[in-house]
Amino acid sequence: MVAPINEYTLDDNTVFSIQGKGLKLNTSDDVKDFVDTIMQMDNLQEIRLSGNTLGVEASETLAAALKSRSTLKVAALSDIFTGRLLSEIPLALKALCDAFENTSLEELDLSDNAFGPAGAEPLIDFLSNCKTLRVLRLNNNGLGIGGGTMIAKALQANADKARAENRPSSLHTIICGRNRLEDGSSKALATAFASHGTLRVVRMPQNGIRPDGIKNIVQGLSKCDKLQHLDLQDNTFTAKGSQALADTLGNWPELTILNVSDCLLGKKGGIALAESLEKGQNARLTHLHLQYNEITAPAIITLAGAIKKHLKDLTLLELNGNRFDADEQEAKILLEALAEWDHEDALDELDDMEELDSDEESEEEEDEVVEEADEEAAAEPVVKNQDKEEDVLVQQLNKTHI
Repeated sequence: MVAPINEYTLDDNTVFSIQGKGLKLNTSDDVKDFVDTIMQMDNLQEIRLSGNTLGVEASETLAAALKSRSTLKVAALSDIFTGRLLSEIPLALKALCDAFENTSLEELDLSDNAFGPAGAEPLIDFLSNCKTLRVLRLNNNGLGIGGGTMIAKALQANADKARAENRPSSLHTIICGRNRLEDGSSKALATAFASHGTLRVVRMPQNGIRPDGIKNIVQGLSKCDKLQHLDLQDNTFTAKGSQALADTLGNWPELTILNVSDCLLGKKGGIALAESLEKGQNARLTHLHLQYNEITAPAIITLAGAIKKHLKDLTLLELNGNRFDADEQEAKILLEALAEWDHEDALDELDDMEELDSDEESEEEEDEVVEEADEEAAAEPVVKNQDKEEDVLVQQLNKTHI
């Protein structure tokens, strides 16, 4: 049976879309026309519901129809719970995710749904068991430490099942920014990343992750030797996290995009990163984002050497907002290095730079020593609290039969 071409179907009847229509769908009657169309689409591959608001009954009715569409590969479900009660969202989400278990879903986008940790639990069964998922988008969901750990444990279960069945993981992209994951979920996420080992794109900006958490994340990703795009923008590295990243860069020979802007690398961190790039193990880099990191002149000179020797494909370099003079020798050396590869236009505008005199530099070094000492002193109780929280989450997950 071939679905009639109407306002809801696209691309030769392989895509069903009501995206951006601002519909409030509460009951089965509200989605009856949509269900009738879906049931006629024998080769449905993509469903786009983003930008509407779905209640429990409407979600369950749509889910019943989707359950029979084994050809479904993409579900775009961002921003579908605006104005819904927090008690409604898990039920609606559970119905949809259960339906996807009968499909060949490769991409799931649930971004911009503020469902918090309660919304993570309905995803557990699907994420634990799906053998075809390639792309997971959970951006701006308010997961928090608890929700992030639940997601990580589910992804870990998925990797364990793939290994037990002697098949490779299908997962290659995880986008999970603006979720307040902090350090508390970093161990579980790092373990899951390492277990999959197939990740090519990992984007986790604006998560409040601090140096110990950054260290966990990059060490987990060190097992993903096909990584191409890493975005950890607007988290906090300092010297410790920067050194962990520098130590790991050599494991990613296919890396093309690295975004660590607004991450407080500092003087030492900037040098560590530049020295790692100078080793020539990341020659495929095309985009390097390093804005607003308090990077100083010595790191810039080393970075220029790395570019001149190895980074022939670098077409975008962001360094605005750092602590070196845009009119001094180090900036000229940087431009000369880019010009070696005819990429002198790669450098962004340096119009918001911080100046650092010798007194400030001494103070910065002292601050770094104090900060590192404070982190070490605080590490033990933080770990204990994290372990206690993880034990509670593991018990919850065991009850849901991950």
